[in-house]
Amino acid sequence: MVHAFKVKDKSFLYDSGSGALHECDEETRAYVAAKYEKVGSLNNFSPDTAQRIEGELNELKKEGLLFAEEVKVYPPKSHDIKALCLHICHDCNLRCRYCFADEGAYHSAREFMSEETAKRAIDFLIENSGKRRILEVDFFGGEPLMCLETIKNVVAYARKKGDEAGKKFLFTTTTNALLLDDDAIDFFNREMENVVLSLDGRKEVHDAIRKTINGKGSFDLVIDKIKKFVKSRGDKSYYVRGTFTAKNLDFSRDVIFLADNGFDSISMEPVVTDIEDLKIGEEHLDTINGEYERLLSDYLDRYDKGQGFNFFHFNVDLEGGVCLQKKVSACGAGNEYFSVVPNGDIYPCHQFAGDKNFYMGNVFEGILNQDIRATFANSCLFTREECGDCFAKFICSGGCAANNYHYRGDVNKPYKITCAMMKKRIECGMYAFAHKKQSDNT
Repeated sequence: MVHAFKVKDKSFLYDSGSGALHECDEETRAYVAAKYEKVGSLNNFSPDTAQRIEGELNELKKEGLLFAEEVKVYPPKSHDIKALCLHICHDCNLRCRYCFADEGAYHSAREFMSEETAKRAIDFLIENSGKRRILEVDFFGGEPLMCLETIKNVVAYARKKGDEAGKKFLFTTTTNALLLDDDAIDFFNREMENVVLSLDGRKEVHDAIRKTINGKGSFDLVIDKIKKFVKSRGDKSYYVRGTFTAKNLDFSRDVIFLADNGFDSISMEPVVTDIEDLKIGEEHLDTINGEYERLLSDYLDRYDKGQGFNFFHFNVDLEGGVCLQKKVSACGAGNEYFSVVPNGDIYPCHQFAGDKNFYMGNVFEGILNQDIRATFANSCLFTREECGDCFAKFICSGGCAANNYHYRGDVNKPYKITCAMMKKRIECGMYAFAHKKQSDNT
């Protein structure tokens, strides 16, 4: 399908079949939108204009760059497990209002994963990884740094067991940075492939939500620690990750605040919550769309001045991105990727943890519920029927299965609010992609 859109001062056509992006004049964009997306009226175009535009479109079609057939390749149903999210800690030293994990407790008892259980999870992953050589483990919480010694011992165990089995482990972790001392920094820099650090942006924004157990803001407690870590990180991957809510829809200011503080790898995620004063609804989408465009302007201005930074949601690669099978199968949750809670129970991913309807087994016993696994194994972009006429489907892969289930009751029915924001981010990302290509070639 062809999607006609405008961002800021430029108009584009994007062809989902070929992955080609074309900058065009506004008249052509409006014509394509009216004819192929039923947005606007063809009565606004004279016969001569229509003939000119159709001629140009046909030339691109002959070259396979417009109206290209979409290839429907179902992903192979491998049962080799590639990754585990280890809930090393169901407790937290913060009490963030929007936390999907019930402030770290996951609507259950606050507890830590034992070293025995964590090591058994490593064995379980190796035993069920088949021919996969690269295995991934994410230490999650709660707050993982509350269990740093356990993490250290488990990483050492995994390295040893991986070498014996001919496997290589890649480790990641997510932290609120309250306990990020020199020892943790040194360990993370040696062992973690990626580290995600939670910081919502400006002090007043961060402190309004991310509070300590005694109810005070945590910004002053973490900002210097995160700066120190990022300075020490070198060329290794990290993200400073923020969350915006209905209370700070001017989130572009928070992204720029983070960039101004020396963070060059940034993510700013929209909250997904039912908390009334924080949740994002349809009434906020126009404001959010405008905010993404404001952020885009600052983002590209800094790029042009040689002061660019990596903003996760503007990373749209139309040339060397992931393969089609990966785009169709998405994250692999519930089939190739699982979440393990402190007692060793297995769930499709961290956002299903503790939901008895998605209990799949235990690392000491194995995957017991093959019906749930089959649901996720069979779920892909093409089973999400509402995605069929969406231009973004091969980029977003049909949305988050957990969000789909929690807000639509079905992993295959996309959550419309996140869909709308994703489409805008992708359009802005395409604009950024085109701008950088043109700038780099001049």
